[in-house]
Amino acid sequence: MWQFLRLSSLGVIEEAELELGAGFSVITGETGAGKTMVVTALGLLRGERADSGLVRIDADRARVEATVAVAPGSTVDRLVTEAGGSLDDGELVLGRVLSAQGRSRATAGGATVPAAVLTQVARELVAVHGQSDQQRLVLASQQREALDTFGGDAAAKALTAYRATYARWRELQRTLVELRDHAGERLREADMLRHGLDEINAVEPQVGEDEELAAEEARLAHAESLIGAALHAAGALSDDENGAATAVAVAHQQLSGAAGHDPVLDALATRVAEAGIELSDIASELQRYGSDIDLDPARLAAVQERRAAISALVRRYGPTLDDVLAWARDAAERLPELDDDDQRIAALESELAEVEPQLHTSADRLREVRRAAAAELAERVQRELAALSMPSARLEVVVEPAEELTQHGGDAIEFLFAANSGTAPRPMSKGASGGELSRLMLALEVVLAHEHTVPTLVFDEVDAGIGGKAAVEVGRRLARLARNAQVIAVTHLPQVAAFADHHFVVSKSDDGAVTRSSVRRLSDDERVDELARMLAGVDESQAAQEHARELLDLARR
Repeated sequence: MWQFLRLSSLGVIEEAELELGAGFSVITGETGAGKTMVVTALGLLRGERADSGLVRIDADRARVEATVAVAPGSTVDRLVTEAGGSLDDGELVLGRVLSAQGRSRATAGGATVPAAVLTQVARELVAVHGQSDQQRLVLASQQREALDTFGGDAAAKALTAYRATYARWRELQRTLVELRDHAGERLREADMLRHGLDEINAVEPQVGEDEELAAEEARLAHAESLIGAALHAAGALSDDENGAATAVAVAHQQLSGAAGHDPVLDALATRVAEAGIELSDIASELQRYGSDIDLDPARLAAVQERRAAISALVRRYGPTLDDVLAWARDAAERLPELDDDDQRIAALESELAEVEPQLHTSADRLREVRRAAAAELAERVQRELAALSMPSARLEVVVEPAEELTQHGGDAIEFLFAANSGTAPRPMSKGASGGELSRLMLALEVVLAHEHTVPTLVFDEVDAGIGGKAAVEVGRRLARLARNAQVIAVTHLPQVAAFADHHFVVSKSDDGAVTRSSVRRLSDDERVDELARMLAGVDESQAAQEHARELLDLARR
């Protein structure tokens, strides 16, 4: 339930706060006072496009904020939490700030969020009906949704079952079309993969082989210089007269003669001895290295040929040998799938032949449920229309097979309306005036009230074009809706306002430079004055005040 709505510098409203309650609330006021700004504020909190023209001329920004009671663990709680916000003891604060330069900022649960998040959240909290919403009633999609909503669990289960079968049917169709339409491409892809695998398998490259071959080629190509360097170095170390090992041995002999007199010199002597051993080992290893290297032109040629073969694979399937091996693995997995097209097509066609009758059966079942709901919906709406001073009005909800199946079923659904006896029902866009559409929409809302999942309904002057007894019945119906939901209505009809549990009035003042409007809640005596003004144009009229009291008494009864 929406508890508080605060407006600041929005249109002609400088500052206003509405403390909303359960039941039925109305907002009235003179033409141009700004009562639709309340609905505009709700629109901003629903994520609608922000228009900088809504900011008051003497302000740099407009601000709208609302506090809504929300059940912890609900869908709204989850959406706000995912967006980074949180509830505060079961209350959600929504906000929107709009600058005069056109920038806007939205908040939910204390977190700054995209306007799209407000749209998601508000969709669970409130539904707004205005003149534009009435026009949506003429759309086939809206009529289908209204019928399915009225159909309740039976329609929901039938539609869910149908959509599951429809999804599988569409998937089978898309796969078959792809296989058939792209058969040539898939054949060429298979040939390409097969050719690539043949090339790679012919070479049989191994992981890391390219690096090993590069090292071996470098060694074989420079074998003579490597042998010479190793043997010369070994000789320089081990030569009996001038070798480094001989010099180290002489040094060690000299140090050994002075051993035992100074620990520092003894340590150095030990290190010289170790160096001599190390030099001897190095000389031996260099000697063996020089002796082990082969001058093998045939092996060098084989290595170079092998490297060339691997390089060719890398150029085609690389850029590295690892990529070549990965390409081969993927190709080996993909090729059987491409080679199995004929079998796959046959299997898909077989499954499609089984699923298609099931789909039509599901569509027929959904149509039966919708037709049963359509008859009851039409009957109940007609009873409501009779109470709204349209005793001869007729609504027919036609459900016929459509030319093709869609995710919504296989039905063409149309609401046909006749306002008077002796006239044939026609599509709503042709058979209903603005005032008739208003009453028809209200009748639908009353009938659908028990199926509503949205806790708050807002009506923005949907009673346009209605008066007299019909206006009283509109007020009565809105009050009836308020038994199951929070109802907020902007109205110009005193007959409707009289039925409200809470009455707010928007009043304006003009100092010659700036027009300002404010919103306040009316006491019982003030309601009499406001209803009198709405009835007669002036609140001092004794007759109008008596009529206002009469309306209030009627509403209470």
